[in-house]
Amino acid sequence: MKMYKILSLLVISLFFSCHKESDDLYESIPVYPYVSATFGNTIDLNNLENYASQSIPNYITKDNSISNPITNKGATLGRVLFYDTNLSANHTIACASCHKQENAFGDNAAMASNGVNGTTGRHSMRLINTRFATETKFFWDERAASLEIQTTMPIKDHGEMGFSGTNGDLSFADLITRMENIDYYKELFTFVYGNDEITEVKIQNALAQFIRSIQSFDSKYDTGRALVNNDNQPFPNFTQTENTGKNLFLAPPQFDPNGSRIGGGVGCAGCHRAPEFDIDPNTLNNGIIGTINNTGIDITNTRAPSLRDLVKQDGTINSTLMHTGNIATLQAAIGHYNSITIAPGNTNLDPRLRPAGNGQQLNMTGAEMNALQSFLFTLAGSNVYTDSKWSTPFE
Repeated sequence: MKMYKILSLLVISLFFSCHKESDDLYESIPVYPYVSATFGNTIDLNNLENYASQSIPNYITKDNSISNPITNKGATLGRVLFYDTNLSANHTIACASCHKQENAFGDNAAMASNGVNGTTGRHSMRLINTRFATETKFFWDERAASLEIQTTMPIKDHGEMGFSGTNGDLSFADLITRMENIDYYKELFTFVYGNDEITEVKIQNALAQFIRSIQSFDSKYDTGRALVNNDNQPFPNFTQTENTGKNLFLAPPQFDPNGSRIGGGVGCAGCHRAPEFDIDPNTLNNGIIGTINNTGIDITNTRAPSLRDLVKQDGTINSTLMHTGNIATLQAAIGHYNSITIAPGNTNLDPRLRPAGNGQQLNMTGAEMNALQSFLFTLAGSNVYTDSKWSTPFE
């Protein structure tokens, strides 16, 4: 059936290319039969999804896409790349295997994410609102200088997608050769870049455009933020508990000389900055230094994703938290920050978590913890889970 469809489309293509009136009123109409045969109705190259001109609230000011602006063509290619298991050595893993739309593009695996050669070294981050952040480095330890560089590093990792060129793995050049023999990539790269040459930079740019297009601004928080001039004002649509949680989140704490909180808020916004809730680029380790295999310590983890869509609107958590995935609830995460213990060997603990040189003791009451959790629930959107432009294009 697919071969019949391809042949039919080729005939149509030849007709429009060759059957012209003498005055050339009819232009040649490009036809991409392999894209059509592979993706059916999920991708229409003549009627692309809107990635480039999505609505962004006026209070959102951070944008790290300037050097690689989102285009509808580029993000469409990126979507295919993101969901294609052909980008792993054994055809079993795609980017979407660890960044799942149904989990706000995070991983619901208990701890480590799965790769082609076992499990990965750290739990995968959510990819919500990656564009709307000042921090441009990626991975927990910020070893990637940009999102573009980050996108192909998992592909070239022995444990993750297997094109490392080491340990008997195929190389990234072998992946390029594989893609050059996939007909829909010949058409898509021609559609986006004007020729069918496939390079790592082109792959990186397209993947980064798709990832940056994944945005979430339809939460209860966004409804309230649009009604006020700044975050410090009470949100009219919030309950008293949610507004209390917001105030606790935003306001810095006051500590006594021993690092014990005696007033103020709890200071979450010192690292997770509203209204984007992105991580402060100067943030250091958050006090969790474990490793997934329980061998040694890892003090290099200094990045975090946006706090938006930590949970679904029903309160269900999207993925376990932290680089080890060892925290399974918001209550446990709040409890971690409530009482910080400086572990032996952690020379990289963020100074905001060690006032007066001691691990912070926020001494939150049960009511304060509940209020803070209630506020974090207001950051949950809904569209990100269902929007077709971020779903798999493979039928």
